[in-house]
Amino acid sequence: MNRLTFLYGLAGTLAAPLAAQAQKAPRLPRIGTLSAYSPSQLDWQQRALFWVAMRELGWIEGQNFMVERRWAEGRLDRLPALAAELVQLKVDLILAGAGAEISAAKRATKTIPIVMASSLDAVEQGFIAGLARPGENVTGVTSMTSELSRKRLDLLKETVPKIVRIAILQCKGLRLPDLKGTLEAARTLGVSPQLLDVRETDDYDVAFAAAIRERAEATVVFTCYFNVLNAPRIAALAIRHRLPTMHNERWWVDGGGLMSYGARLPDMYRLVAVYVDKILKGAKPADLPVEQPTKFELVINLQTAKALGLTIPQSLLLRADQVIE
Repeated sequence: MNRLTFLYGLAGTLAAPLAAQAQKAPRLPRIGTLSAYSPSQLDWQQRALFWVAMRELGWIEGQNFMVERRWAEGRLDRLPALAAELVQLKVDLILAGAGAEISAAKRATKTIPIVMASSLDAVEQGFIAGLARPGENVTGVTSMTSELSRKRLDLLKETVPKIVRIAILQCKGLRLPDLKGTLEAARTLGVSPQLLDVRETDDYDVAFAAAIRERAEATVVFTCYFNVLNAPRIAALAIRHRLPTMHNERWWVDGGGLMSYGARLPDMYRLVAVYVDKILKGAKPADLPVEQPTKFELVINLQTAKALGLTIPQSLLLRADQVIE
């Protein structure tokens, strides 16, 4: 064997283990996120608490997991195709925010785990068979929106004791679990509801004008896609027409709504991260019971109350978890 042949052979021998190691490098698990929004719009996936919780559990994007993000950019009809893309990419898990995203993901796959982040009522919406035994490939967190509707109307009546008419601002074409619970609560409390369907930006002026015409004394605002996109407009119109608003998530109040009562979102996001962690470590969705929030918060915006010419009862202020002054 000449010297050149020996050196080539030695190089090949040394390179072989390195090549084998490169081939054996573990594939990083991939999370697919499915959102009806765009990156610049309000979206639970943008809220840092979820990703902070993931980091606390040892998951660092780019190091031990990857993320495939898909945004519908406000086009709800695009969600099925985006969900199909994630399935084709063979992601290990699909993270879906609310109803439209969960529905699209569930239609796209019966095998890839789907984690719900903020389903309003997962059983009633047909996403799972039951809380204890969700079945199939869907699990995660579902709020108690329907069951909390009575509490929200109680708070509105405590704020405006003589209230007898409320306007309900809901997204056109959607019938959320909020509606059933709110109508039942209104019936029990002797309050007359007025349903206002909105979709386009111009619909909101028409809706509030109709509420005033029918002498509504407060407004319940559902957290649905079109309302979220028009949140600043809703807050401004409510103040202009002197209509107190009730919401189910505190970010509405941060943005000018009067009050909210609902689950603590930071706790929900942390819980979602726990589900993702368990599934990425091998747990099956069908074996993970769906959880409901256990901590709730009442948030009141006194600046908005002042703009409405409304005095919040002291008893209510003392019970509030946060008062924005």
